[in-house]
Amino acid sequence: MPKRTDIKSILIIGAGPIIIGQACEFDYSGTQACKALKEEGYRIILVNSNPATIMTDPDLADATYMEPITPEVVAKIIEKERPDALLPTMGGQTALNCALSLRKMGVLEKYNVEMIGATAEAIDKAEDRELFRDAMKKIGLETPRSMLAHNSIEALQALEVIGLPAIIRPSFTLGGTGGGIAYNREEYLAICESGIDASPTNEVLVEESVLGWKEYEMEVVRDKNDNCIIICSIENIDPMGVHTGDSITVAPALTLTDKEYQIMRDASLAVLREIGVETGGSNVQFGINPQDGRMVVIEMNPRVSRSSALASKATGFPIAKVAARLAVGYTLDELENDITGGATPASFEPTIDYVVTKIPRFAFEKFPGSDNRLTTSMKSVGEAMAIGRTFQEALQKALRSLETGLTGLNEVGIPGLGEGEDKNAIKAALGTGTPQRLLHVAEAMRLGVSNEDIFDACKIDPWFLEQMRGIVDMEAKVKEFGLPQDAANLRMLKSMGFSDARLAQLANLKVSDVRKLRHSLEVRPAYKRIDTSAAEFASPTAYMYSTYETPFAGKVEDESRPTDRKKVVILGGGPNRIGQGIEFDYCCCHAAFALADAGYETIMVNCNPETVSTDYDTSDRLYFEPLTEEDVIEILLTEKQNGTLHGVIVQFGGQTPLNLAEAVAKAGVPILGTQPEAIDLAEDRDLFMKLLNKLELTQPKNGIAYSLEQARLVAERLGYPLVIRPSYVLGGRAMAIVHSAKEFESYVQDTLTGLVPPDILQRYPNDKTGQINSVLSDNPLLFDAYLSGATEIDVDCLCDGKDVFVAGIMEHIEEAGIHSGDSACSLPPRTLPPAIIDELKRQTRELAFALKVGGLMNVQFAYKDDTIYLIEVNPRASRTVPFVAKVIGEPIAKIASRIMAGESLASFNLVEKQLKHIAVKEAVFPFSRFPGVDTVLGPEMKSTGEVIGLDADFAMAFAKSQMGAGQKVPTSGKAFISVRDSDKPDIVDMARHLVEAGFEILATGGTQRYLVDNNVPATKINKVLEGRPHIVDSLKNGGVQLVINTTDGLKSISDSRDIRRTALYAKIPYYTTIDGALAAVEGIIALKQGSLQVKALQEYFAA
Repeated sequence: MPKRTDIKSILIIGAGPIIIGQACEFDYSGTQACKALKEEGYRIILVNSNPATIMTDPDLADATYMEPITPEVVAKIIEKERPDALLPTMGGQTALNCALSLRKMGVLEKYNVEMIGATAEAIDKAEDRELFRDAMKKIGLETPRSMLAHNSIEALQALEVIGLPAIIRPSFTLGGTGGGIAYNREEYLAICESGIDASPTNEVLVEESVLGWKEYEMEVVRDKNDNCIIICSIENIDPMGVHTGDSITVAPALTLTDKEYQIMRDASLAVLREIGVETGGSNVQFGINPQDGRMVVIEMNPRVSRSSALASKATGFPIAKVAARLAVGYTLDELENDITGGATPASFEPTIDYVVTKIPRFAFEKFPGSDNRLTTSMKSVGEAMAIGRTFQEALQKALRSLETGLTGLNEVGIPGLGEGEDKNAIKAALGTGTPQRLLHVAEAMRLGVSNEDIFDACKIDPWFLEQMRGIVDMEAKVKEFGLPQDAANLRMLKSMGFSDARLAQLANLKVSDVRKLRHSLEVRPAYKRIDTSAAEFASPTAYMYSTYETPFAGKVEDESRPTDRKKVVILGGGPNRIGQGIEFDYCCCHAAFALADAGYETIMVNCNPETVSTDYDTSDRLYFEPLTEEDVIEILLTEKQNGTLHGVIVQFGGQTPLNLAEAVAKAGVPILGTQPEAIDLAEDRDLFMKLLNKLELTQPKNGIAYSLEQARLVAERLGYPLVIRPSYVLGGRAMAIVHSAKEFESYVQDTLTGLVPPDILQRYPNDKTGQINSVLSDNPLLFDAYLSGATEIDVDCLCDGKDVFVAGIMEHIEEAGIHSGDSACSLPPRTLPPAIIDELKRQTRELAFALKVGGLMNVQFAYKDDTIYLIEVNPRASRTVPFVAKVIGEPIAKIASRIMAGESLASFNLVEKQLKHIAVKEAVFPFSRFPGVDTVLGPEMKSTGEVIGLDADFAMAFAKSQMGAGQKVPTSGKAFISVRDSDKPDIVDMARHLVEAGFEILATGGTQRYLVDNNVPATKINKVLEGRPHIVDSLKNGGVQLVINTTDGLKSISDSRDIRRTALYAKIPYYTTIDGALAAVEGIIALKQGSLQVKALQEYFAA
């Protein structure tokens, strides 16, 4: 059956901001769906509040609504656009839940909108825990014994039947939000309470423990003619009990017998048929008891998911693109497989002759006090994927792809070792799911623990343990005998995935010595293509991975076949992390699109399976490889064999490619755009200060320290408060504001000691000062006087050496001192005088010329008492680039790429526009995933994503940004206000506006007296320390709708911590800065006075 002609327009709901459990994989699937359906001639209407996505580029959909993804707002879009169909399966849980709400509200029926891709009945059956359990029973598949609970009484009844440990799974939530594993009654009741609260239907499933069982996933696609194919089987190395998003996984499944695989395959097809998914992709999760082989169905997702992105990248089968076409009536046999150039139809199941390993990346160091134990609630912020011919090769490649300092299965300390019974410490480390568990397994092997004992403690399948044992044994040989001097043995080591850096550590050599030896013996990687057919059909698609193979008849088959074209290599950003996320991937994709248009062959190098940049049709050639010096240099040497390698782009992928710039230049490959010297100059305090003095630009008082002693002297000289940060970090890692010498000492103890790498720890075992001095000698500490109360400003510009175009000046809403990635900001600026804006432009131009910028540059300024201070300069793409591009309507990352390749800025005819709209960018935080962590913001970045609010009016744009970030914006009720003394003058008018809008004000002692003295009615409420009933009681009882709470110094921050935590859990909007609160109140009043209007991005720029 060809496509449907009775529908003309389709509304696609995106996933909104990047949060834990829902990341770039939905930009990847949404982008594919938009492209595929637009190619089919449908009118595409898209709603997505995330400006950092490729899918919100104005040329991808016909009408792009960057509006909050709430049922009420999407209903307005439906009323305005009148789409024929709604596709809810491309935007994760956000889109599914929104679509179900629209159906419940009667909106779809009213405007005659058909849901395609998955029916509401199928979504309900898959997502509602009870309906799913009954459906499985009907088709004879087992699920773990379970009971539903909607309140604490039902939870206790379930406990009687199920027993402990128990697994608690909330309905209709994402990444296991609110769920967990309970080992005792107290934990059980706490998790049930948070789960019932997190579920939109206030329902949790209490399930028997299947901890320690093996976990598998099947990625399945089904069409309306009941053609079903398995795209890929995925096996979790971590046993059940760790969320699959936090597990190390491999594809294909490696420890199933053929019989077990066929049983699971049949079961997963039966699940899709019963649930009723007949136009698209789904994933089904299974648990298998290793003792007796009992198989249970855990759950299924009736949509494309994180696993679909992984399966797409692992096999080359574009699940989202195919699913989108199936949703409009095609069948699998009618669609071609792009990878084989149409030689096979999409109904051919992919076959793979390699192993794929995915390892998640975590950010616990950003959240002091958070629990790093992994449970059924997802906590990872990103992931790296690697491909090899064997599990050992793929595993070691994935470990070094994480960019956490690992070069393989590095040695790590086991907590508690040497403090008592060593056996117990090892058992505890292995039995607890943490990000370090795999390294602890290898360490236990080095300490002589047997595979049987390791399996008993951690339940990782013995086959995987055997493979790891092979790596550990080989490491011991290299340590004892050094590196082999012949090609065959060296190649054998490399085929196990050993990096040059790891071999250098083991053999006590320099990395350059290992590379020299390897090249002299001609031990080089071969590149293989991912062809979906295990080489049965030739693949014209250049989607490649490296491997070290034994030569056959003296030759290794290499499938890279470099072309004779003029080419540019783009280095991606690697796994997502806080501080380096989708914004940088957006820039890399734009570079690929723009340079392809300019006639270059584009070559992408990246290892992140979630992103659009690792889609095989984003660039001409894709190398799915770790972003390390060794791997990148080998790719460059391969590409240099033919054609002209014009250069490498390093300024788009965040800090990752910048760290490789020196090695690329040393390899004799030109770096396009801004040169590494300029990047180093901007980071080197002394050189940069000289440059600023020459340009007569002002900086806050600052200093630099190469030792602990020096650091204390600098702090004393500058005086407190101070901003302190280590050099060369992204996302403000380990950055802090300290208010006193005492706070400085605790910063040294708590933060600096956490930055010491393992090799230095071994060199200075019990000497903390020696450890810190060793780190600071290469990476000094930077000090700046803290400008309290200043307005921070971000400026993005383009430069080609002759001209500068200032693309955007963003005024931060929160005061200086909060990391720019965590602060809300408005574009254009709303309170800066025109003379200051002109001066900011002048200073930006001077800096761009002085640093010889070719491409993009970002500058951060602070403005206080009529003085402009320069905070920092980043001569590279910053995380604000996509936001600025969308708001001003110019593809600045594309233009920057063309400038780097040699075109002039003047040729693009850019003119500064007077915008008739205002945009607010707001950050989105993962605090709800980390119970016990304080939510107060500072100079270290903590947000995972961002949203945009777009309107003609600032107040409404701010309100939209809050709604987009998941806040309920109240328009009536009670507002709680408690602020530090210096903020009190600013709250009088704000509180008065709230009273006029119908709010009742609650305030703590000092704030309440101040308001009443200024004729604003306010009721006193107790602080936590003043006895009950206090403010936290009111928050828990639902008696407060808005919290405004600013603090000063560490004591007051800790005193008010309970208020912020409770507000977060009760989903009450809270503001910890006075500027944020003022903007919020403006937004509340705007919502109360006028109605929210929706407008497509394309309309804002229509002439």
